[in-house]
Amino acid sequence: MRIPNFILVVAAVILALPFGWGLGVLLAYGIAGKDFGQLPAGTVPVAIIGSIVFALSPRTSAQTRFAIMAGGTSVFVLLSFLVA
Repeated sequence: MRIPNFILVVAAVILALPFGWGLGVLLAYGIAGKDFGQLPAGTVPVAIIGSIVFALSPRTSAQTRFAIMAGGTSVFVLLSFLVA
């Protein structure tokens, strides 16, 4: 049985929140280094909006968008446990 596309899109949008958060913090770390201070206040919202737009974009299939969001979120969660 195949999962309907709208369920995969909804799941990708839900996964876009932690994915965008991790991407925004990684971007702030890449720009400013270890002492990035308040920089994530600017990069996290932009990254979350970008990841939601990607999750809703019809350019790739729903399965691909879900796989990217799930894989990216898993990587960010794993890295957060390794760093802490």
